[in-house]
Order: sequence, then C-alpha cells, then structure tokens
Amino acid sequence: MSKLRDAVYGFAVGDALGLPYEYKERGSFTCTGMTGGGTWNQVKGTFSDDTSVLLATCASIKKYGKVNALDMMRRLAFWLYRGDYTPDGKVINVGNSTLQAINAFDGVNPFCGRSSEWNNGNGALMRMLPLAFVEDISDEDIRRVVTLTHAHELAIKYCTGYVRVAEAIRKGMESEITYTLPLYSSAYVKDTFNSAIYAFTTTSSYEECVLKAINLGGDTDTIGALAGGLAGLKYGFDSIPEEWIRDLRRKDLIEENLF
Repeated sequence: MSKLRDAVYGFAVGDALGLPYEYKERGSFTCTGMTGGGTWNQVKGTFSDDTSVLLATCASIKKYGKVNALDMMRRLAFWLYRGDYTPDGKVINVGNSTLQAINAFDGVNPFCGRSSEWNNGNGALMRMLPLAFVEDISDEDIRRVVTLTHAHELAIKYCTGYVRVAEAIRKGMESEITYTLPLYSSAYVKDTFNSAIYAFTTTSSYEECVLKAINLGGDTDTIGALAGGLAGLKYGFDSIPEEWIRDLRRKDLIEENLF
C-alpha cells in the first residue's frame, strides 16, 4: 500500500469529518466522529473542495509524472465549472482567491493568482500534499503550483512549508518539524498551516490528530484535511478508524486518481 494512498485517505477522511463544523467557533461543538448535516447539510462522509482540488492535482501528476501547471489549472477549471472530482457533481465551497483566479484563466496562461495581501487564504495550501510525492520537486515547481491561484509570498511560503513537512514525514524525519501554537484557526494560510502542524505534532495517533485539529474550530474541514493528510502519511491507512473509511463517500474517485 503506497504512502500516497495513506496520505490521501487521511486527508479525505479529515475533510469529511470536519465539513459539518466549518465556521463554528472553538468550544461551541465537539467532533467525536463522522456525521452529516451541519454547516453544509451534506450526507455523512462527504468531502469538500479540499479533497476535490487535491484529487485534481493527483490526476495531473498521474498523467504527466511531474508538475504541468497548465494541465493542473485546466483540471481546476473542470472542477469549478463541471463538478469534476466532487462527490455529487457539484462544488462544495470555493475560496474567493481561487474563484477569481479560475475565472481569470484564459486557457493559455495558467498563473492567475493575485499577489495582494488579501490573497492569502488556504485555497492553494489544500492542493499541496501530492507534490510531496514528486521526486526532487523544487521550490520553483511548488511556487508554480501555488501561483495558479495565490501569488502572494506568504501563501507561497506556507504552501512550500507544508510540502516540505510532508516530505520529511515520508522520509521518516518528522522529528525535525516544529509548530507554533495557533491562536486562530481561520482560513488565513498562516493560521491554517499552524493549526494543522500543531495538531499533528502534539498527538500520537491518526484519530487523536484529526479530532484535535477539527475541534480547534474555524476552517475545520481544511485544517482536519491537512492534519489528516500528515497523520495518514505517518501512521498509515490502517490507523484510520474502519468506520470512518466505511462512511467516506466516493472512494472510487479517490482510487482512480492515485498515482
């Protein structure tokens, strides 16, 4: 069983666990397992835009074996406009910067991210995990993938950081990872990154990690997904509770886009 599969399932399960609680304040709820309804009123086990755009990235790497920015952006457009890579053929949420960038895409130039300080949401961060499985990926390659939708240096910094953390875990060097205690768990890229790393580095199992991440509140699906991706990579597919895997929807879609 591949480490990519471990990571992607960890990510998707974290996404589906966190989706019902998105935007809820820390302390106003407690996530203990998979449920439906909530913020987006979805069926239990439904994943959101986080997993959809990650699968679009996986699909591109599967086809080309490397970063092909134009193909990645086209797949993001297919996701937004056609519902590709979604559980039910429709998009569940999309960040403003991602929406603006895809709407600006002319089919030729894929680098449509804006560089304003207001373009520092986590919409690019949620696409990064597959890059940690591209051998010898450079910081420039990561930058190219980030700037499809987000071109501010802060977004690039934290997206690159997440790829390098995932790489370290894949290579068994996670002891070198440090974290900052997150005061906020918002969709701001710095907050999301710190929240995910905090949950990962202060827990010792997949289940403990994702539940701690989600119960920080705020952007619960993205933080749960990012932490879950790292925890799945470290602890393996078999560490994910069976009932969570059972309840996760569209596992066929995940499987067909793994590389």
